[in-house]
Amino acid sequence: MGNVTLDDKTFRPYIPYSRIDEAIAKVAGKLNEDYRDCGEVPVLLCVLNGAMVFFTDLITRLDFNMEVVSVKLTSYVGTQSAGTVRKSMDFTGNVKGRKVLVVEDIVDTGNTIAEISRLLKEAGAKETRICTMLFKPAVFKGSVPPDYVGLSIPNDFVVGFGLDYNELGRNLKDIYVVDSQ
Repeated sequence: MGNVTLDDKTFRPYIPYSRIDEAIAKVAGKLNEDYRDCGEVPVLLCVLNGAMVFFTDLITRLDFNMEVVSVKLTSYVGTQSAGTVRKSMDFTGNVKGRKVLVVEDIVDTGNTIAEISRLLKEAGAKETRICTMLFKPAVFKGSVPPDYVGLSIPNDFVVGFGLDYNELGRNLKDIYVVDSQ
């Protein structure tokens, strides 16, 4: 696990997959407890593109029936949050009257999950919960905190395991942090 260069930046190892794997197992265990006997089939909403790796790893560990829906939102330009969230692709399925579990790669300011929650409410979702692989509590200013968190991290820019820098690095199995040097 050495440094990687993506576009014009170098990233150093930060979180090995073994630690990611443990965090996903814990989140999956909690989700199995909460949803196994919930009385209906929930919708798991994958927020593309970043959450697809976490989402795929997570759902293979769940032992309850679910439907899978996706949505695509964009909020980053380079290493900075753009401050605004725009929808690039609508929900791929119906969420009206359904319990929805939003699966995100990372929650930092909370702007994206607030927008997703608003969109789900408009679409008639009965209940919305948020599950994220990574959470940055130091910069969270949102009104919708995540219900399930894999790992909390400082406000560092990270790539790998679905997270990108200018669309590069999503395929890295481990998570890397931008090297300040």
